Amino acid sequence: MDRKYLRENKNSFNIVKNSKIYAKITAYDDTIFIRDLLIQYQWDLNRVPSVVKNDGEYMVLAVIEDKLHLLAKYKTEPDELAIANLIKKFRRNPNNSAYGLNITRVLDTFVIKKQIAGDEYIFGYYDDLEDAQFVRNLLLDNNWNVNVFREIEFDDETLTYRVTSVIDDRVYVLGNFQFKNKINLKCVYEGFLAKISKHKYGLANYPHLDLLKDRIPELEERFQVKTKDTTWSFDNINEEESILDQVIFNLTPFQQAVLDTIDENTSCEQIKKSLIRYNSRNFDKKIQKNLDELLDLKLIEKIGDNYSKTNL
Repeated sequence: MDRKYLRENKNSFNIVKNSKIYAKITAYDDTIFIRDLLIQYQWDLNRVPSVVKNDGEYMVLAVIEDKLHLLAKYKTEPDELAIANLIKKFRRNPNNSAYGLNITRVLDTFVIKKQIAGDEYIFGYYDDLEDAQFVRNLLLDNNWNVNVFREIEFDDETLTYRVTSVIDDRVYVLGNFQFKNKINLKCVYEGFLAKISKHKYGLANYPHLDLLKDRIPELEERFQVKTKDTTWSFDNINEEESILDQVIFNLTPFQQAVLDTIDENTSCEQIKKSLIRYNSRNFDKKIQKNLDELLDLKLIEKIGDNYSKTNL
């Protein structure tokens, strides 16, 4: 009866009886053992133990969504906490994919999506995978109810604390901290609003905050703080030119000199030639460093090997 109840796939085996798939197992020997175990317990998944010993190893088994899964093997018998963590990990990433269930990547943004009753819902956008996985895990554990999120949540995967806020049924992670007593919510809210403002005015790139860039006054009222940043002032900004004035005013003299040499499709050699009066040791590295800083400030852009001023 070597292959009775077995259906071979490309890289695994299904254990099947009366058209019902009871388990999907990778290794042939493990499949045979689990098939025999199911026969022993008369195909009753509820009677199969969570830990069984086979060939000197302890196999951890779990029934998830009406199928038996082999989660791990141990040399010594695992305790209940280890088994619970294995089950939790499997539920979050049953296919061992890069991001786990319900997380996709769009350019540099991680998106949590879920099909509910035939409709697709988006639960959040994130620039950090750990933030996305933390939110996804808590949603999975709470039947996708966003109302469970508190201001401060503990992440049992990374052993850190995250400050969260639910805005329009989407969960935002405002900060990540190692110690709860180090969290200053006022500073967290100010920093979050500053990020949104810098994204809005082109001083930084945070595409995961796109939906909030025109809602700053509303969020200031919600969090009871004013947008505050250590470098930029966002008071009374009506036009993008006023931000540009701030950027240019805060440039170092050499940054300003490099910027002045750039017009449209200006090559690095042309920049060096225009600045030859500043020639000194590490001249090339100094120019490249300042070019990189101007790129970060979005005052210039690089197209191929040449540079041009942006239309900020």
